[in-house]
Amino acid sequence: MIYFIEDDPNIRELVVYTLNTTGENAVGFERPSDFWKALDEKLPKLVLLDVMLPEEDGLSILKKIRSSPLTKHIPVIMITAKGTEVDKLKGFDLGADDYVSKPFGIMELLARIKAVMRRATPQEHKTEYEIDNLYVCPQKHRVKVNGEKVSLTLKEFELLCLMLENRDIVLSRDQILDKVWGYAFDGENRTVDVHIRTLRQKLGDAGHLIETVRGIGYKIGETK
Repeated sequence: MIYFIEDDPNIRELVVYTLNTTGENAVGFERPSDFWKALDEKLPKLVLLDVMLPEEDGLSILKKIRSSPLTKHIPVIMITAKGTEVDKLKGFDLGADDYVSKPFGIMELLARIKAVMRRATPQEHKTEYEIDNLYVCPQKHRVKVNGEKVSLTLKEFELLCLMLENRDIVLSRDQILDKVWGYAFDGENRTVDVHIRTLRQKLGDAGHLIETVRGIGYKIGETK
């Protein structure tokens, strides 16, 4: 699945139509909020991202994608009317895989997409975590406890993966906010506590694996 965030309906519909007729499944989004909702349901294999958007700009979206342990490896191609060297450097510095300036030829875009997907590592991070009765596969967005599937929201899943990636390391609330919600997140530390509580509840018998370190934060420790 390829996600395309573009507020110009003519460009969005043309690109999505072309991708769908050339063997790729594609979905277009006019607003970033719709994109984030879709991301919570299904992860794409590539994102096409315009810079000038309503609600929030593409560079901000790219920053959030790269700051999340769940989405940071998804290839992103920036598509924008801005074509100066400085603008391109900003995109590349934030982790863009390629940069296509408007106006562009549809065949050129298809070639760029194929090139980026070829370069994308076939997921080096195929790590599967098994701790006691908890099983987590980040690439398949799969969580099981006692062999039974557990349904988590995107943020709950990112939070769980973050603690698994940093096994036995205590993560402060500020670190969790930064990594899971992104630098632009404006909420309070209580957001982390609420998500930890609901995550423990959903994990049921495996909820005890998430340890609270008083005055600091949370961790998933080594089992005895």
